[in-house]
Amino acid sequence: MNDDTVRLVTIGRVVRRRRRLLAVLALLGALVGLGLSVVFPPHYTTSASVLLSGQWEERELLTQAELATSSVVVDRTADTLGWDGVDGAELSDQVSAGAADGNIIKISGTAETPERAQQLADEVAQQFVAFAARIGGDTSDSGAVMTPEALRKLVDKTSRRITELADAADPGKTVESVQGRTELEKLRTTLREAMEKLDEVGPASARSDMVVMGPAARPAGEAPPTRIQLVVGGALVFFLVAVIAHLAAARVSRRLRTDTEISAALGASVLGTVDVPGELLAHGPKGDGRRAWLRWFLGLDVRWDVPTLQASGGEASRKIRYGRVCARLRDRLPVPGRQLLVIVPDGDEIGRLAAGQLVTEADSDPALRVVGISVDQPLVPDRDTESGAVVVLGAGNWNAEELTGIAEACADAGHEVVGVVVAGAVRPGASRPAGDSKEGALPTVSVGADSSGGVL
Repeated sequence: MNDDTVRLVTIGRVVRRRRRLLAVLALLGALVGLGLSVVFPPHYTTSASVLLSGQWEERELLTQAELATSSVVVDRTADTLGWDGVDGAELSDQVSAGAADGNIIKISGTAETPERAQQLADEVAQQFVAFAARIGGDTSDSGAVMTPEALRKLVDKTSRRITELADAADPGKTVESVQGRTELEKLRTTLREAMEKLDEVGPASARSDMVVMGPAARPAGEAPPTRIQLVVGGALVFFLVAVIAHLAAARVSRRLRTDTEISAALGASVLGTVDVPGELLAHGPKGDGRRAWLRWFLGLDVRWDVPTLQASGGEASRKIRYGRVCARLRDRLPVPGRQLLVIVPDGDEIGRLAAGQLVTEADSDPALRVVGISVDQPLVPDRDTESGAVVVLGAGNWNAEELTGIAEACADAGHEVVGVVVAGAVRPGASRPAGDSKEGALPTVSVGADSSGGVL
């Protein structure tokens, strides 16, 4: 992959060519979600509403919501419920409150069963109302506190008594009488101011009236995240992470995938692109051991990040392509009539099949001899009757250092690299016209370790 923006077709190619791996990872994610649902059992949540009478500002409602979840209310709730092993500290994590429209405080309770959730929400609401009433000075003893109306009557009676005392005093004849009348007027003024303050405080005090708006409804379903949500979420997360990991690995990979990159690394031009039938490739694990079998089962032996090669329209079109490559080889021969060395990297099955097909189509014109070399320690036979070399390989298998090593090995052996042939595999049954560039070729080569240390 280059640095272009990742397109949907690229993501579709990942899903299509890594479908078994993605399916296994999605299943693993679903199992992880199922395990989380077992570790964290389902919970049920319900709410009770408390109505506050009077006029309230938003910040005051928020204060009441905080009061509903205070430690005093929660501790009293825990003592009243008496659940085994559950104290106020644990209940504080299961209780929440918030202000709603219409001067309503919604108190929510969460528990392991619907019955407990309902009991918790109702009890917290009751304890909140009782605690708020106690803070506001309300008591159950109606005779202990004088009502505002009775207090006003008492103040009026006292004011009339003050007037009678002032009229009974000897007006202005002695200093004592003047002082007495003055003190009585001060007392009348103080009582009047007290009544005015009582009238101001009266409406605010009335706001302390709170009513629980019925019992909380018993929850009919689990609170999110439910078991289904955890299972689906786990599968989706693992699937997305796998797709992103594929895109990131392809972005940092150093394997060469395009004709231009391969040509630059080998220092020779590309003579053409050819394909081999997919049914010719070996089916099943490529290698022995559990690791090879696992790679085959997960589809890791199928390259997904190489460009889709243009497929031939059938066997006849495929032979035409090989014939054109052979014609270009004849034109590139340094010495006519001499032999050409066909170099195929070890482990490149598509390249090996393409080289064999190329020898068949050449029919000794030019004469081709196939040689496999190791990319780790490339060693090319010394020049004998050959007048050059052509490299046949599959795209996306080798990095620039490995291909450069092959070119240097050819130079050390006295062979001139006259060209490069890039090969790809066609899906069995694919027979589209040569001009159709849709999904017709599917590279299915064995994938080894990347030069960066990863495996794609």
